[in-house]
Amino acid sequence: MAESVMRRPGIARLVANLVAFEAGWTACVLGGSLVGALVAGALLAAHLRWVARPGEWRWLVGFALLGLAVDGGLALVGGFTFTETPLVLGLLPAWLWLLWPLFATLLHHSLAWLWTRPRLAVLGGAVGGPLSYYAGAELAGVSLAPWLLPVQALVWAGLCLWLCRRLGRPVARD
Repeated sequence: MAESVMRRPGIARLVANLVAFEAGWTACVLGGSLVGALVAGALLAAHLRWVARPGEWRWLVGFALLGLAVDGGLALVGGFTFTETPLVLGLLPAWLWLLWPLFATLLHHSLAWLWTRPRLAVLGGAVGGPLSYYAGAELAGVSLAPWLLPVQALVWAGLCLWLCRRLGRPVARD
């Protein structure tokens, strides 16, 4: 069933991509690092097998590294207080780090339309990024420094603008 849905073009495939991301986000935030790693690992493998374009794995790896740099750096300067151990490289719980490659599964699929609309993408990043961190922190029992959400707004707005420049192609109008 899953393979047939993921091979179909159109809206069903995009919705399945979005639902898979949301399932992974929920498993990571509510399930912690072990459950998050199992679910995210399965979702990432399924994405690479049935959905990903050739070479898309590079985006997943790149976002995993970017997440370690961004959230790891913010953790180093006191942006997060985690109760869970062990932490990836002593910086982040695995569940938080795994959200980055899960987000990357959306870039060429469910969010592809967004990259040709820079203003909307920047606004979405500035609002959606911090809201995701806030909701995740509330659900996972992570404390956030008062300055973290405004910084996340800038980070995600900038990241979305970069994605527009990297992935955005004007849509041909008939």
